Amino acid sequence: MRAYHTRKSGFTLVEILIVVIILGILAAIVIPQFTNASEDARKNSLTSQLQTIRSQLSLASVQHLDNASPHLAAGGTGNAPWDQLTVKTNADYTVTGTPAFGPYLNSAPINPLNGGTDVVVNTSATTDPAVNSAVAGGTASTGWVYYTLTNKIFATTKSGTKVYDEATGSNDQN
Repeated sequence: MRAYHTRKSGFTLVEILIVVIILGILAAIVIPQFTNASEDARKNSLTSQLQTIRSQLSLASVQHLDNASPHLAAGGTGNAPWDQLTVKTNADYTVTGTPAFGPYLNSAPINPLNGGTDVVVNTSATTDPAVNSAVAGGTASTGWVYYTLTNKIFATTKSGTKVYDEATGSNDQN
């Protein structure tokens, strides 16, 4: 009688380890790209949001006798700086009677980089983010820096301590 050797089908431990190592290397390459994609998406969202906010601020200024919103120009925390832009107002930004202008925004804008809505006011004549980053304050709740002399608004970076420059796609996370 002849002895037959039957081979069990399956993978050896070495083959399984090689596959696991290859999958680990591929994961190490792919996962950081997803992290960058979400950060890029937040920055693109912020750039679009800034364009919208700036155009609405310009429209509000034109309709209100070339005056900016006094609440926004005063800065502050939470929804307060944005109040006059989220409701209908008269030419002098009051809400009595039958206001004809606005609303310009649905709600207080939230900075996608840091979740902040607070507004810090800068009375400087320059809107160069590199020059005026110190104005942002230093808390993560600081979402925006408003320049009163130019009626222009900028967002802050992730920590709220520096002004985000959408023109250069500033990747400053401090």
